[in-house]
Amino acid sequence: MSELLPYQVYAVKYAEVDVARAHVFLGGGGDDHDANQHLDFFVWAIVGPDRTWVVDTGFAELDAERRQRTLVRSVTEGLAAVGVSAAEVTDVILTHLHYDHVGGFAQFPNARFHLQDNEMAYATGRYMTHAPLSHAFTGAHVAEMVLNVFDQRVVFHDGDAELAPGLSVHLIGGHTRGLQSVRVWTEIGWIVLASDAAHFYENMQHVRPFSIVYDVGRMIEGYSRLRALADDPRFVIPGHDPLVFDRYPPAAPGLEGVAVRLDRIPS
Repeated sequence: MSELLPYQVYAVKYAEVDVARAHVFLGGGGDDHDANQHLDFFVWAIVGPDRTWVVDTGFAELDAERRQRTLVRSVTEGLAAVGVSAAEVTDVILTHLHYDHVGGFAQFPNARFHLQDNEMAYATGRYMTHAPLSHAFTGAHVAEMVLNVFDQRVVFHDGDAELAPGLSVHLIGGHTRGLQSVRVWTEIGWIVLASDAAHFYENMQHVRPFSIVYDVGRMIEGYSRLRALADDPRFVIPGHDPLVFDRYPPAAPGLEGVAVRLDRIPS
């Protein structure tokens, strides 16, 4: 792997919410079913010597108001804190089309969007007639992504694909039909941005699936796949766990609670 140049990887927090544990774990929240579960909402920046990639777009004020989430900063502001200009980003990897991962795409006017074939088919097909599957999607976001297809701004992938040396996407499914996670080469080895293939460390450690799910079996099998893709199980980064900010160092002094470096050994 010596020929691969390592990327710097950042998790940037843009929103948060507290919900009942019983609402986010399949079958309830275990022994703590009356307790709340805190969720952080992230986007991720993958900074290489030649190009910067962003993973997911977050959401903006309208989605925050409609879904009663607390927007702590815009995605544009969060990325700017780690030196990334959303307006100049040329490639955004969309792990899936739920509102909190695609609702901020207007902040990336010059980007192409990398998406799985299965995800677009899922988000525009028969399953969206069922509220338990469709409620995490926003119809307007999906419709605008269809328009992006016709504007030649969507790059489709059919399963696992290398996007650049040291950077690849991997079809995991489970949470949605076309959910993809991202594998990145860094100074500490291969790390994996799970996105919603695992919302929390607890999902993987205790095999406790998240409650919004298309295929429970694929979700559970996905936990093993994520570990296999990483050089160390600790290097699998879940999509919404506030513990990420406890285990990784701030991206720079003064960015505590804003952004952390993921290309570091976690505590």
